[in-house]
Amino acid sequence: MASRGRRGGAPAHEDEPRCEERAEQQAPTPQGPVLPPSPPVDYGVFMQGLVQAMQTQAHTQAAIQAQLEAQEGEMEQYLEEKKASQKRLAAMFQRQDKKKAVYKAP
Repeated sequence: MASRGRRGGAPAHEDEPRCEERAEQQAPTPQGPVLPPSPPVDYGVFMQGLVQAMQTQAHTQAAIQAQLEAQEGEMEQYLEEKKASQKRLAAMFQRQDKKKAVYKAP
């Protein structure tokens, strides 16, 4: 005997709710306190706060940029001084090598 559709041989009734529909009907109600609706937003105050935050961010960014540029200037000065000191050291060692070459005994 070949059965179609459901197992158990019971015919499917069109007026019978499906499993998915029954799950939707039996969904539990959310537990916990129900929050009151949020108060109305004063968009003028909101926009003023937003503009103030953006201005603060711009000032902070400008201050950081100025500090970074000052540090880059200090770094360049440091590197130039380091190169100059290395040249002085190289020149000193070259003179010492020349003196050694002059005073070598045959």
